[in-house]
Amino acid sequence: MTALYTATVTAHGGREGKIEASDKKLVHALSMPKELGGPGGDGTNPEQLFAAGYAACFESALRLVARLQKIAVKDVSITATVGLHKTDAGKFKLAVDLLGRFTEVDPETAKKLMELAHTVCPYSEATRGNIDVTLSVG
Repeated sequence: MTALYTATVTAHGGREGKIEASDKKLVHALSMPKELGGPGGDGTNPEQLFAAGYAACFESALRLVARLQKIAVKDVSITATVGLHKTDAGKFKLAVDLLGRFTEVDPETAKKLMELAHTVCPYSEATRGNIDVTLSVG
């Protein structure tokens, strides 16, 4: 399988370090959130980065399936909420809520588009069976 695009990002210093993309278009400090026992701070964290990537990818997938279904979706947004959970076994696990907001699509059609996008989005494909993902329309 040939990659259509490859992104390379290096993390150094863990949750209190920094990230830097090979092309320098993404360079950012990381901060441990207070909720995880850290000091907080101006940096981002892995959960925010994952949420950003998933939301952007999912919206692109949604626009693709809408176009294929010949449904106009001019004003749509996806909000990804990523939760870091601790299991009863003491392991860490992610869960994702994807909220679609549509201005010109009825709720039933919006839900259908969300479900179709979930079958197409590479993030959804990569996480299927590993992360609980909830789809909703608001």
